[in-house]
Amino acid sequence: MSEASRRGPAAPTDRAAKAAGETIEVRHKGLLTLSIMLATVMQALDSTIANVALPSMRGSLGAGQDQITWVLTSYIVAAAIMTPLTGWLTDRFGLRQVFNTSVAGFTIISMACGIASSLNEMVLFRVLQGLFGACLVPLSQTVLLDINPKERHGQAMAFWGAGVMLGPIIGPTLGGWLTETFDWRYVFFVNLPVGILAFFGILFFLPKVPSRPRVFDFIGFFMLSLAIGALQMMLDRGQDLDWFASSEIWIETGLAVSGIWMFAFHIAGSDHPFIDPVILKDRNLMTAVLLVFMVGAILLAGSALLPGMLQNILGYPVSLTGLVLAPRGLGTMMAMMVVGRLVGRVDVRLLILFGLGLTAYSLHMMTGYSVLMGRSPIVSSGIVQGFGLGFVFVPLSTIAFSTLEPRHRANAAGLFSLVRNIGSSIGISLASAILSWNIAINRTEMTGKLTPSSPRLTGVLEGTGLDHATLLSVINSQITAQASMIAYIDDFKLMMLVTLALMPLVLIMRKPTIAGR
Repeated sequence: MSEASRRGPAAPTDRAAKAAGETIEVRHKGLLTLSIMLATVMQALDSTIANVALPSMRGSLGAGQDQITWVLTSYIVAAAIMTPLTGWLTDRFGLRQVFNTSVAGFTIISMACGIASSLNEMVLFRVLQGLFGACLVPLSQTVLLDINPKERHGQAMAFWGAGVMLGPIIGPTLGGWLTETFDWRYVFFVNLPVGILAFFGILFFLPKVPSRPRVFDFIGFFMLSLAIGALQMMLDRGQDLDWFASSEIWIETGLAVSGIWMFAFHIAGSDHPFIDPVILKDRNLMTAVLLVFMVGAILLAGSALLPGMLQNILGYPVSLTGLVLAPRGLGTMMAMMVVGRLVGRVDVRLLILFGLGLTAYSLHMMTGYSVLMGRSPIVSSGIVQGFGLGFVFVPLSTIAFSTLEPRHRANAAGLFSLVRNIGSSIGISLASAILSWNIAINRTEMTGKLTPSSPRLTGVLEGTGLDHATLLSVINSQITAQASMIAYIDDFKLMMLVTLALMPLVLIMRKPTIAGR
């Protein structure tokens, strides 16, 4: 055999080598990784950074309280619908082309969001931003797996997980600071320098991988898009419409269930399915998908609940809320530095179990919150929870693809990101609904025996010297605070039990082969 035959063609442009799963050789892997992570953080930040700027946007855009939420909903729904398309677009047009088009489009549309002058313009631009941004997270995961050998996948996923997890955590803090210091429009303008650096880094350092055109399954895409769009609308509007008391929620639920059922039936018999059923047979991937669904629900539900608790019950201002919650991200960063070195040396299933155990313990710590507590319980439980989630997310992202053929990575990464986002939406909606329900129940129980002629109330009234109306107002605020805190504790307790229930699922996964053994 000749030397040329043994060497074969260059890895970056050899489709056969890529399909066989060989690592893509790149120049300046560190700079490419940095560029990829900039794109990842940019997209992850935009999922939450605009939340705290909504009141300011409302005045500038002339929107009502119910209308301004479309700034968030339009982005979420568009990104959710587009995410499953990542695999087909990559096969059809090539990985680098799709990646850079997504980065460029996301950056340009971010500028358009920043100069929007009406609600209609903002919603349109947010839809486009969601469409362009949907591919960024799954493609960044795919590229990092492709350019690193298998024994370094753990470290690669540690970098990737840091961007994906820290983005939603620091988004509200950064968004609040930009809004208070400059203007709400800088929430979008901040993407310009990040997007430019990411674009040119990917353009110069990511080699062009040949496309693998395949037939587009329009029916499958339509059915899945219908299911995802209807589900996201149901989750977003359910709280405002009193859930299943509304005919709209029933219609959206019916569309979601019908869409996913018809999609599953279609891909089972299609010659060119939108999502190859082969990846659904991979035990590690499907178990990881189920776990990341629940982890996404716990991570984002906790992030969504805590700011409201700190501001409404404990009276923290926005800036202090961000500072108190920041150690959660610090715990995640600490975990990323440790777990990246352990993956490949320690059974990743043990790492996931350890992380789930720490997360459950942190939620147990949070069940001890009270209306009179200081900042230390929030900081300490946040560090433990961030550390635990870091130990879950990185090994989970690694083991999900450990037994999957590399040619299916883009499709699988799109599914992984989609399910994580849907889990987050469902987690936030359920946690918020349960919270509201428990607050109402607790308040009813606490005020049930309290009447204006109650001896206990009369005694308090006589001892304070306050008039009746003022005293009732003070007592009402105290009862509301106590009822709300008990409801938050009940939510944390439920999340703790769910986390503990997830631990046996880890044992279903196959132990991945450790390089060199």
